[in-house]
Amino acid sequence: MTQRTTHTLLLAALLGLSLNMAHAADKKEAAEPVVKKSDAGICHDKTSSSFGNTKKFTSFASMDECVKSGGRPAAGQPAAAEPVVKKSDSGICHDKNSPSYERTKKFTEFKTVDECVKSGGTLPKK
Repeated sequence: MTQRTTHTLLLAALLGLSLNMAHAADKKEAAEPVVKKSDAGICHDKTSSSFGNTKKFTSFASMDECVKSGGRPAAGQPAAAEPVVKKSDSGICHDKNSPSYERTKKFTEFKTVDECVKSGGTLPKK
């Protein structure tokens, strides 16, 4: 093999290696969660001092999703905006006047009771 061929192969190998490393770094950044819910049920976004230390977690796209799943914000973090109407997994529409509103943790959020009912929900029994 000539010296020129050897240099060309070496250069191609180094270029390929650096491209693979850059691609792996991009994939790692893309896989980084926005919010981590720890095994203790605490939701950490990137502003939380514990975000980087949280190793066992469920990943969420937003703080709202994490809180809706039953998590709670870390101390000092703002809570997610409170929904107006919650349709529980069992299909019952709870507004803020419903005795079950605060206890309803897994739900679909709606702006009005009418929207909730039109989606197939029912009103709570009085």
